[in-house]
Amino acid sequence: MKLKSMKLFTLFIACLLLVPSGAFAMEESAEQAAEQQSATPDLAPSAMSAILMDAESGTIIYDKNSNEKLPPASITKVMTLLLIMESLQDGKIKMTDKVRTSERAASMGGSQIFLEQGEEMTVEEMLKGIALASGNDASVAMAEKLAGTEQQFVDMMNKRAKELGMNNTHFVNASGLPANNHYSTALDIAIMSRELLKHPEVLAYTGLYQDYLRKTSEKPFWLVNTNKLVRFYSGADGLKTGYTSEAKYCLTATAKRDNLRVIAVVMGEPTTKQRNAEVSQMLDYTFSQYMNHTLVNKGYTIGQLAVEKGKESQLTLTADKPLTMLLKKGTPVENIRQELHWNEPLKAPIKQGEQLGKLKVYQNEQLVKEFDITAPQSISKANWWHLLKRSVSGLFT
Repeated sequence: MKLKSMKLFTLFIACLLLVPSGAFAMEESAEQAAEQQSATPDLAPSAMSAILMDAESGTIIYDKNSNEKLPPASITKVMTLLLIMESLQDGKIKMTDKVRTSERAASMGGSQIFLEQGEEMTVEEMLKGIALASGNDASVAMAEKLAGTEQQFVDMMNKRAKELGMNNTHFVNASGLPANNHYSTALDIAIMSRELLKHPEVLAYTGLYQDYLRKTSEKPFWLVNTNKLVRFYSGADGLKTGYTSEAKYCLTATAKRDNLRVIAVVMGEPTTKQRNAEVSQMLDYTFSQYMNHTLVNKGYTIGQLAVEKGKESQLTLTADKPLTMLLKKGTPVENIRQELHWNEPLKAPIKQGEQLGKLKVYQNEQLVKEFDITAPQSISKANWWHLLKRSVSGLFT
């Protein structure tokens, strides 16, 4: 298939917006990543493993042993929360649905909200119990609600991890309690944290510092967020802490200032004080050194793209989210240029998600990023009747 290059910004944006939310796949060259890493100070010296990531693009800012398999403790619950949020989005459950506590869920040790066998809470209350108090009992109760048994839910967790490209993760339970063969990595945790952030409504819970369960009952339960950064670090609103004697102190944190959201993960920290201090240092570094440069604002309508012999002859190109690029502060944006390579001509049938080409972004003469361009929707091939009507209609316009 013939490839055609184009440097005009207008056409670059038009084709760029063929990609729906989450369809960009950023690929950073090994040489560039190594150069950036060598220029970054050691931000988490006490951690066994750590990673710092731009939530919007997935660009890695800092990396320390991020592929080392380690016990994730309660950071496991990020996947539990993700499956809950996806079930809510798909309409499989509602926030007001009642969740009954089984004997097994009530028997969970470690962090808990002290559910009693047979006790019922809403999905929203269980969500608070997981997000704020890291409730193992609430996690198992929700796992059983969604999948019937915790083991079936764990199968769902591992399947979703595989779909997300979490290649060094294996879950054994929904809570993160110590278990053989239950492991993850800082990179994989950042990947699933980034996916969870596609459901920003979860931040209304992970960003709370305190709340109550059973507030009007005889046994009110005060929830205090195990992630103290949501109270003491400006812009922090999630996501999940973890601790076991084996895993030590772990945290996947997110914070947003201006239009820049960051994910910072540390594993194997010796104390909560060092965990919070080093994550704060990672966040401070990003906000002081980086910015998100906006290319296109959400909702901006660019135009339409013709499709040959398609049942629909045109695609409307509208930005469904802001399109941004992570840059070092002070970077002259006039030195950034784009080259678009796409397959032509664009002919039906087209499948949703089908790759249509590549976008290459250069800073001066250095290639800094590549993006896949994929179709936002499927377009079937028009039959002869559609084509005839279209041709006849064209005679009178």
